[in-house]
Amino acid sequence: MSTQWRGVFPAATTQFNNDFSINYGNTQKVQEALINDGVNGLIILGTCGENNSLLPSEKLQVLEGAVEVAKGKVPVVAGVSEFDTPRAIEYAKNAEKIGVDGLMVLPAMVYVPTQDELVSHFKAVAAATSLPIMLYNNPPAYRVNVSAAVLHELKDVKNIVAVKESAPDSRRFTDLINEFGTRYEIFAGLDDVALEGLILGAKGWISGLTSAFPEESVELVAAFERGDLETALKIYRWFMPLLHLDAEHDLVQSIKLAETIMGRGTETVRMPRKPLAGQRRTDVIAMVEKCAATRPTLNK
Repeated sequence: MSTQWRGVFPAATTQFNNDFSINYGNTQKVQEALINDGVNGLIILGTCGENNSLLPSEKLQVLEGAVEVAKGKVPVVAGVSEFDTPRAIEYAKNAEKIGVDGLMVLPAMVYVPTQDELVSHFKAVAAATSLPIMLYNNPPAYRVNVSAAVLHELKDVKNIVAVKESAPDSRRFTDLINEFGTRYEIFAGLDDVALEGLILGAKGWISGLTSAFPEESVELVAAFERGDLETALKIYRWFMPLLHLDAEHDLVQSIKLAETIMGRGTETVRMPRKPLAGQRRTDVIAMVEKCAATRPTLNK
C-alpha cells in the first residue's frame, strides 16, 4: 500500500464557543479556508485539534464535518490518540465508516509503553481498518520513541505506510531512509525542522503554524519542490521565530492565538489548557505581528 500524500498537511485546530462547546461551523470554516489557500491535505484531531480534550461523539462529528468540507479535494487524515487500545480500535473503525482517507496513530495515552506494547498497539489498530496509517513519533511530547526496532517489527503490516517524524534531531530522517529505503513514507512533523526534513527526503510537512500562515507554508514547500532553495530559505528564515513555537508544550495555545491575530480562528481552548497570559502572551503576539508585517509573499 502507498499513498499520494505529499506537501503541506496542516494540523487543523478545533474551534470552540465561549462556553467551550465545539463550534462545528467555525471548525469547518477553518478547514475550508486552509483548503482554499492550497494545502495538500488536512490532519484532523491531531495535537492542535485538541484530540484528547474531546468526547468520542464530538470527535466523530468533527470528522464528519471535515469530510464534508474536503469533498475529496484533499485527503483527510484523522488523528487516533486514545486512552487505550480498545478505544483506539473502535475510533479507527468509526473514522473509516465516516470516510476519512487515512489515520495518524499515536501511542495509547494510558501510560508510557514498552517497545513490545507499542508494537502490539499499532498492530491492533492497523488490523481494525483498511485505511493507510501514518505513525506519529514525538518523543518529547509522548515520552516514547517509535524506534527503528519498532518499525522493523511493523514492516509486514501493509497498511502502516508512513511516519510523522517529530523528534527534534534531523538526523532521524537520514537514519530512517537509510534503514528502510522506501518502505515508509516520511513526513516532517516538527515545524522548526521542516525544511531540513524535506531536504533530507521527507515527502511532506505536517504543520502547526500553517494554520496561521498557509500561503507562506504552501509556497515554502512549492519553492523547494521546484528547486528554488533561495526562496524556500527566505520564507523559512522569516518564519522561524514562529516555527519554534511548535516545539513548545503550549503550542496549541500559541497557534490558536496566531490564528486569532490573523483573523482565521479564535484562541479558546479546553481546560486543562488555558489561553496564553502575561509575558508569554505578549511575546507571542509580538512575534506574530512582526511576521504579519514582513510577509514575504506580500513583498515579492
